[in-house]
Amino acid sequence: MSPIDRILDKALRGERINTDECVTLFESDQIEKMGAAADQIMKKWHPDPIATFVIGRNVNYTNICDTYCRFCAFYRAPGSKEGYVLPDEVIFQKIQETIDVEGTEILMQGGTNPELPFSYYTNLLREIKKRFPNITMHSFSPAEIMKMKEVSGGLSLEEVIRQIHEAGLDSLPGGGAEILDDRTRRKISRLKGSWRDWMDVMQTAHKVGMNTTGTMVIGFGELLEERALHLERIRTAQDECMQNGYPSKGFLAFIPWTFQPDNTNMKAERVSPEEYLKTLAISRLFLDNIPNFQASWVTMGPEIGKKTLSFGCNDFGSTMIEENVVSAAGATHKVNIGSTLQLIREAGKIPAQRDTKYNILRVFDDEHATVTKDFVMQN
Repeated sequence: MSPIDRILDKALRGERINTDECVTLFESDQIEKMGAAADQIMKKWHPDPIATFVIGRNVNYTNICDTYCRFCAFYRAPGSKEGYVLPDEVIFQKIQETIDVEGTEILMQGGTNPELPFSYYTNLLREIKKRFPNITMHSFSPAEIMKMKEVSGGLSLEEVIRQIHEAGLDSLPGGGAEILDDRTRRKISRLKGSWRDWMDVMQTAHKVGMNTTGTMVIGFGELLEERALHLERIRTAQDECMQNGYPSKGFLAFIPWTFQPDNTNMKAERVSPEEYLKTLAISRLFLDNIPNFQASWVTMGPEIGKKTLSFGCNDFGSTMIEENVVSAAGATHKVNIGSTLQLIREAGKIPAQRDTKYNILRVFDDEHATVTKDFVMQN
């Protein structure tokens, strides 16, 4: 048995692969074999031939940022004439438009704006929840949370997260993880904070009862060992969440994607679709305690998005009614709800709309009819 076959067999038996074995997989070009194994692991979690998606909208409330990441084409420095903070009424309108198309999730993210006080966030969330009590605010990144702590007047990280959770933040996305190793982080974003800062925010969110998602961005020139270490740190944090009995399920999903170099201050070759698919498959094999994996069709395109559903993904992500950060870096793939249904069907799956907690809201059993979650549970 080859070393690759031995590692894949180990994962399929339910045994954990270690970081050395993870590096061995990254060094291999046996992508289809890894994808097939990841697909088997996915089916242990999700035996039904269903691929989910969420109807959500990105709302980039500000582009003013004092972190100055070299890989970001979206931000504007404080004082820039191109900087903005969206008026509250514009944000409310965007949320209403999302609800009008049966959307359930708002991914509100922006720069680390030093001009906004902590009360801006808590007041805005309260107003959103007052107007739209059923919308799920899956919003902000750990870097934004750390900026809130900085401008909060001395509150602890846990108190900041508790207050913003009580104000209406339901769930925390995993943006800003990039690579959870400080060598790479210092190279690409000196001011963004250490990998430990990112993880402290996530683990504190788990402690106060919020679910989160984990991410990884490849293509920064990181070592394969650093990719493996990133996955190990995510897996360990998820273990700790389960062992400590926190009132959350920790990382509900993991989403790897690729660095988009266009219009940024970093020059790099685009990661190939094959490298992305390999990373996705390895992540599914390694992260044996995270149930859901999302396709990154925004960066890779719809056709590769379809391919992910046989490489370990059970979820097609968000319909992304609006997306400005990644598109600023040259990734302009847009998929509407109808196209999402078509792509999932073309991949041989049954599409189903979910909420942020991965509860199925409705299943699209054919082109004309839908069945409810109750029907799925009865059948």
